[in-house]
Amino acid sequence: MSTLLWGALPYIVFALLVSGLVWRYRYDRFGWTTRSSEIYESRLLNVASPMFHYGILFVLVGHLMGLFVPASWTDALGLSEHGYHLLSLFGGTITGLLAVAGIGMLVYRRRTNSAVFRATTRNDKLMYVVLVGAIVAGLVTKLMHSSLSHGYDYRATIAPWARSLFRLHPDVGLMDGVPVSYQVHAVIGMVLFALIPFTRLVHMFSAPVQYLFRPYIVYRSRGSRELPGAPPPRGWEGVGS
Repeated sequence: MSTLLWGALPYIVFALLVSGLVWRYRYDRFGWTTRSSEIYESRLLNVASPMFHYGILFVLVGHLMGLFVPASWTDALGLSEHGYHLLSLFGGTITGLLAVAGIGMLVYRRRTNSAVFRATTRNDKLMYVVLVGAIVAGLVTKLMHSSLSHGYDYRATIAPWARSLFRLHPDVGLMDGVPVSYQVHAVIGMVLFALIPFTRLVHMFSAPVQYLFRPYIVYRSRGSRELPGAPPPRGWEGVGS
């Protein structure tokens, strides 16, 4: 079981993530969207959506820092182990609670607004359950194994295991003594990543880069302002109307 969870499952999840993204882009490109429901209700969405997105963004940054920034690097920056622990405890708790509050409001909105609820797929319902489970499990785990003076040093076990995955030589033995709550949180997190390509979470891999380079949208002709004989500027070409 240890080999399956910490040696095989991460690569299975990565394969599902990559192949799922490729499949979604090739065969469901127009479905690669958040399926925004702002047209049905915007008052609650304008509060809940920023709360969730900012919360989950800082949670993700905290995880990346905790897993992939060695303790020697933070020591070199002058951040002591106790200082890092307090930053992780208070920063993680605050951002986690912000994300939970935001997604709680989003789920309430989706469940109480009939038009929004009808636009929710089965995959999205499963995604909400797993996403909430991952965030709550992380909060509970952090608070269970932390106090103001000390906490579980995951940078000595979980972080080296995570980095060993990139060397294609996972050190599964590092996870043997990890508290069960941390293991449960890690498994739920991996399941969440496997679900990303098949839910609205796929939009996290999108960025409107093309908007930086697209021409202006023409709503009316420039008419007589164009110089005689001069080619029209980019974006003002005639469309035959």
